[in-house]
Amino acid sequence: MMQTIEANWIVLSVALLVALLVAWWIFRRGSKGAPRSYRPDVLDEGAAPAQRNQALIDAPPAADLVPPPASVTMAGVGEIVSVAAQEEVAAASAAVSASTASGDDLTRIKGLGPKLAALLGPLGVTSFAQIAEWDDAEIDRIDAQLGVFAGRIRRDSWVEQAKLLASGDTAAYEAKFGKL
Repeated sequence: MMQTIEANWIVLSVALLVALLVAWWIFRRGSKGAPRSYRPDVLDEGAAPAQRNQALIDAPPAADLVPPPASVTMAGVGEIVSVAAQEEVAAASAAVSASTASGDDLTRIKGLGPKLAALLGPLGVTSFAQIAEWDDAEIDRIDAQLGVFAGRIRRDSWVEQAKLLASGDTAAYEAKFGKL
């Protein structure tokens, strides 16, 4: 093989040179953009600048303007979100405290937080004994009204947890579901 290269080095050199020239020609031709066409502008014809532009030029700088009073300024997005979150938490905790005043603290069931407790209140669910008595039809009826929380009743075993909590057997509850 070495003898073949030594005998044909001139041919290989010419082939390499031709390949480089072809590659250079292709890349050079491809890198040229489309020819630009000249598009005349209105100002090229001697027209005056628009009145709007002149008004912007003549306006006083923004630094010279007096800032609006603090009562007029808008709150930042973070502050708005924070206030909305605080209102939502207050509403959920009010619903939970209202339901605990007339029944059990349903948030002791694992997987049933303040938002779900607030959803269950208007449905008439306020005690562990009620949840402990649910059959499949009742679970399906309540589950259909839980929106994004649908499926939590069976997945988190609410009925089984409620039976243990309603009976007051905290030792069995903690052995199966963890510390209260």
